[in-house]
Amino acid sequence: MAVKQKPKYKRILLKVSGEAFAGHEHYGVDQKTIEGYAKEIKEIKDLGVALAIVVGGGNIWRGRFAPQMDRATADYMGMIATVINALALQDALERIGVKTRVQTAIEMRQVAEPFIMRKAKRHLEKGRVVIFAGGTGNPYFTTDTAATLRALEINADIILKATKVDGVYSKDPVIYKDAKRYKELKYIDVLNQGLKVMDSTSISLSMDNKIPICVFDITKRGNIKKIMLGENIGTFVR
Repeated sequence: MAVKQKPKYKRILLKVSGEAFAGHEHYGVDQKTIEGYAKEIKEIKDLGVALAIVVGGGNIWRGRFAPQMDRATADYMGMIATVINALALQDALERIGVKTRVQTAIEMRQVAEPFIMRKAKRHLEKGRVVIFAGGTGNPYFTTDTAATLRALEINADIILKATKVDGVYSKDPVIYKDAKRYKELKYIDVLNQGLKVMDSTSISLSMDNKIPICVFDITKRGNIKKIMLGENIGTFVR
């Protein structure tokens, strides 16, 4: 009889960027990519880990690409885009037997619950995956900041920042062959060096509340589970 592997973390917040939903495309939602994420998430659930997810919306809309538009309006459009991604991920998870709830900071009662902290915690206690959409519900804040806020509100042990690269580099590894990958960083180093881990608001909030961040490559199958089991994957900020 196989011995069940014990996860290092009991409750996690997974941040998935909008671009990750597009797969190899530059726009929209790639179904096969999302189905792959759903299978990995199920593996984490099977370890007994409580899991919440914050999704971005950059695969559908990025406000900064519309400089002529009012910034607040553009940001609200981005928040609505995150709901589309959340529903796509929910559908993929439910089809493989993972019970989920989508909560959004912008009320859309026909498709999702409004964000209520106590209710979110209750869902996690009942073994459901909670998908947070709508960012913080306020313009001028990114979904990175939303991820840190939600992680703190649900008492997560760690924030997993899913990207398309295998950690944080000293400079762009696509352009510079001598770019150095960091295994571990301090919050203050990220801020001082202007490293693109998460935005400065979310890093400062994480630092003030001492919640660790792991930046990793979500495109490599099995990475989330490896982190759960204590393997040194990606870059840790703490």
